[in-house]
Amino acid sequence: MKILIIEDEKLLAQSIALLLKRKGFDVECVYDGKTGEEYALLGIYDLLIMDVMMPELNGFELAKTVREKRVTTPILMLTAKSEVEDRIKGLNAGADYYLTKPFDSRELLACINALLRRQGNEVDELSFGNTSLDLSTCILQANDKKIRLSDREFDMMRFLLQTKEKNISKELLLVRIWGFDSNATENHVEVYIGFLRKKLLSIGSNIRIEAIRRQGYHLELIDND
Repeated sequence: MKILIIEDEKLLAQSIALLLKRKGFDVECVYDGKTGEEYALLGIYDLLIMDVMMPELNGFELAKTVREKRVTTPILMLTAKSEVEDRIKGLNAGADYYLTKPFDSRELLACINALLRRQGNEVDELSFGNTSLDLSTCILQANDKKIRLSDREFDMMRFLLQTKEKNISKELLLVRIWGFDSNATENHVEVYIGFLRKKLLSIGSNIRIEAIRRQGYHLELIDND
């Protein structure tokens, strides 16, 4: 299960992430509402955990935007505000549950598990066109041809298959694949996109990675007619 934490208190965000990773969750953190909006609207997460008071965009505004864009991912809202009016405002904005700081880790996990139960089991394979990616073995396959991907190739291909026709910027790929504190540049993204293109071609895939200037990359089905 993939969880996105949107919290401007980095120490708290990282502490929650560590707790959840120990429980086997795949966790990512962003530290302002605007970046959180960009990530959340990808629609690739099973749960959004967001603070209310954040720079750029607060949690109420972010939850409202996510719901207006028809993203149905469950939202767990974290806040120091405990007044009934604030809870009502959060729920009306689109949050599924409202947890007041400070909270016990057991209460947090119970809320998360309750929200995730409605999501069903996590898939173990992603596919598009005639191509599939086995998430347990890192094997990319089209028809009867297979090829194993490196860790970076796997992370990038998984992200592309999750978003499919949606454009992903180079900046977002850098953060998603290499992390916020990495020294990687946009050239690293271009190099790995090149690797993936060659591997898709080698297995006879009918999908291709398209680049659009200033917008990034997305997948397209190849028209064989």
